[in-house]
Amino acid sequence: YSTRAKSAAGHPQPLMRNQALLRTGLIGTVIAALCCFTPVLVILLGALGLSAALGWLDYVLFPVLTVFAGITVYALVHTPAKEKSNERH
Repeated sequence: YSTRAKSAAGHPQPLMRNQALLRTGLIGTVIAALCCFTPVLVILLGALGLSAALGWLDYVLFPVLTVFAGITVYALVHTPAKEKSNERH
């Protein structure tokens, strides 16, 4: 059972989608930033015996950080069409 508001067609309303997109972007950005700028992931992979993967972290983490930061910016800038029409009147 979903508690999210849905339109007549059964799709989530634009505002809800925008909030979910913003939440996803912020959480992903924070996690990726923690892994990029702190030794959290290095310690975790070392403890698990997966230190051979450490050489590839920069090739994965920086693009992931960029993607999640982009999602966050998009969610902040994008305003659902219904809100835009209300702002004009």
